[in-house]
Amino acid sequence: MTWQIAAGAAGSPTLNLSVFLIFIVITLLIVYKVTNRNQTASDYYAAGSAFTGVQNGIAMSGDFLSAASFLGISGAIAVHGYDGFLYSVGWLVAWLVALLLIGERLRNTGRFTVGDVMAFRMKQRPVRAAAANATLVITFFYMLAQMAGAGGLIALLLGVHTRGGQALLITGVGVVMLLYVLVGGMKGTTWVQIIKAGLLLVCVTLISVFIIGKFGFSFSALLHQATQNSPLGERLLEPGSSYGQNATSQLDFVSLALSLVLGISSLPHVLMRFYTVPNAKEARRSVVWCSWSMFTFYLGILVVGYGATALVGSDAIVHAPGGENSAAPLLAFRIGGVVLLGIVSAVAFATILAVVAGLTLAASASFAHDVYANVIRRGKADPQSEIRVARLTAIVIGFLAIIGGIVADGQNIAFLVSLALALAASANLPTMLYTLYWKRFNTSGTLWSIYGGLVSCLVLIIFSPAVSGTPTSIITSVDFHCFPLTNPGIVSIPLSFVCGYLGTVFSRRPADPNKHAEMEVRALTGIGAQPGLRRRASA
Repeated sequence: MTWQIAAGAAGSPTLNLSVFLIFIVITLLIVYKVTNRNQTASDYYAAGSAFTGVQNGIAMSGDFLSAASFLGISGAIAVHGYDGFLYSVGWLVAWLVALLLIGERLRNTGRFTVGDVMAFRMKQRPVRAAAANATLVITFFYMLAQMAGAGGLIALLLGVHTRGGQALLITGVGVVMLLYVLVGGMKGTTWVQIIKAGLLLVCVTLISVFIIGKFGFSFSALLHQATQNSPLGERLLEPGSSYGQNATSQLDFVSLALSLVLGISSLPHVLMRFYTVPNAKEARRSVVWCSWSMFTFYLGILVVGYGATALVGSDAIVHAPGGENSAAPLLAFRIGGVVLLGIVSAVAFATILAVVAGLTLAASASFAHDVYANVIRRGKADPQSEIRVARLTAIVIGFLAIIGGIVADGQNIAFLVSLALALAASANLPTMLYTLYWKRFNTSGTLWSIYGGLVSCLVLIIFSPAVSGTPTSIITSVDFHCFPLTNPGIVSIPLSFVCGYLGTVFSRRPADPNKHAEMEVRALTGIGAQPGLRRRASA
């Protein structure tokens, strides 16, 4: 049975396609219904800051509980066991950084984008341009993961095995994603995230309870059966199947952990969500609700991953279209047949569409608000032209995401996301912490920090085994890697902090103490955080 599932389409392609189309039609109608007024930049970028902390927290979890979480981590657990679960532990703990250091001050200081915070007390044009460049690169890498997941998932569900067929499917997903962004803006995208997060939590919870029940509500019995159905045997439950065999892999694990824990609080599309609530109190509530939602989800994913090994088998998962990413759909087909597979496929499809829509919105907002409105037009752009540029940017980004997803098709998407997190933690986190907490930090330090972290991380990724040199690399036909670690966070994150410090202390232009005082008061109290009261910084 499991080989038949892996060899062809899982379930009925006609039913699966019908479920996809029904979900697309329903959510597009919802998006259109709730977003018939995107008249201002605040409406389009931040939904008019009208969402509550509870709503935004669920949407925030939906923004991050992506295909990497649902498909990638469940597959990593099913194939690699204990080491696969490390991704979810890192991502859950990471929200403490956002709660304690970032969320409240970011909400009080900025308006629409990460560049608002970084440029608040700096020279506007170069800093906003640097922030926009970092956002575009980070978003592109994150999109690679989502689009690759879309190709693998739909290939499995529709029985498409050729690279050309999967490329067409990825293109179709990209077009639908653009419709969400162009029609709905932030408000429509947020409601899609709320719906998708609710469906995802209910789906994973019910499947987990069913699997545990199938083994007499004994998690030990489930784990025992999983070890019997995996080539790793008992090692499936022990650390070291992916990391720990030698000094290089141990260092790679530390690098991965740094990227996971520090990267979430630096992702542009997640940080934008702090602007959709009216005040800092609701921003804190958002993080709390998001953390509990993710805690519930990742407990369920642990059961789903080991359940897939126990009931489907690691070999069948690895050889299925989509590889490791097919674990959750194959498990759904195994325990619930065509009907449950249709439900799970709809949820997974919703997950991919919603997250890619959020990424596209963040990238287009950064270019339109930071580059077009504040760099090119020097703060004199009218809202309609700014929104028009954002939509045109979304189309370009969607096109690039489709091409990137076709190239990265078949990669484990949790791993691809870890690369995006390394870029975010390298380019954004040191800069934001210095900006919010270090009085001496200046424009030179900001530029050194952003570009030092971004360029070093990008170069190390290109010359790492993640891109070439191994059977699991993105490019397998050549070998030009010279950096031994698959994740560069352990080098690029500290380097960004060092660059920011050196750029500041060696700069001949000191920081403006008046702007720092204004920013500190605003970050701590929220005074002036409303768009109408925002004082425009000097160019």
